[in-house]
Amino acid sequence: MTTPRGARKVRSELKNTAYEIFIGLLSILSIANLVLMYGFASDPSLQLILSAMNALFSVIFLGDFLYRLLTAPSAGRYFFRGFGWADLLASLPFAQLKVLRVFRLLRVVRLLRQVGIRAVGRTLLHDRANSALMTLLLLGILVLQFGSLSILAVEEDASGANIRSASDALWYTIVTISTVGYGDQYPVTNTGRLIGTAIIIVGVGIFGTFTGYLANLFLGPRRGGEAAAEPAPAADETRPGPTADRLRALLAQSEAASAELRRLLAETDGS
Repeated sequence: MTTPRGARKVRSELKNTAYEIFIGLLSILSIANLVLMYGFASDPSLQLILSAMNALFSVIFLGDFLYRLLTAPSAGRYFFRGFGWADLLASLPFAQLKVLRVFRLLRVVRLLRQVGIRAVGRTLLHDRANSALMTLLLLGILVLQFGSLSILAVEEDASGANIRSASDALWYTIVTISTVGYGDQYPVTNTGRLIGTAIIIVGVGIFGTFTGYLANLFLGPRRGGEAAAEPAPAADETRPGPTADRLRALLAQSEAASAELRRLLAETDGS
């Protein structure tokens, strides 16, 4: 049928609204990181943390490119006319090509403008599960980057500190946000402990939401799939519903009225 096929094409161009916003904000962050890398080229700790984040962004954007390529109405049109080539090059681990991520941001803005701000808001409120998941994933990425930078800035020169390098800060943040907590790296200042507390809270929220999302995805009822696959029972095998009862009552009333009319006609003929 033409209508469902057309609907699939629209969905393949505009992905889930929360996902599109997530990719757009991630593109902004990656471009800002690129500016920071060139602006603070003399800071090796900052360079290491930003390089690790850009490697993570490259993996996410490469997955986004493959997702759009496989679900596009026309893979060739997406690659050549929809700036898919820019998405691919921007996903490669070369700093000079990361500026091409601006094309991904422009696409997200264009798609969301076509939908409309009100429709975007309604979709986010209706699809709360995906919205919460994407929000927490974005928050986790922000905490991973700025939490590492913050904990390093606070703990680096503290007395008795064991978080003294960018790799220490990244390791501590990853272990803490994943709620593993090896204990080999830990903050010794009050400010560092506050930052660690925030990282723990975000980590618990992310993994709790992700677990609930997976449980709903795999264990929740299918939307229309099982109902469409199961054949409808025959009419004579179903129990009579309210409509059948009403029809029988109307038929009985009609037969009673016909009998009364025949009786009156017989009395009239007899007289």
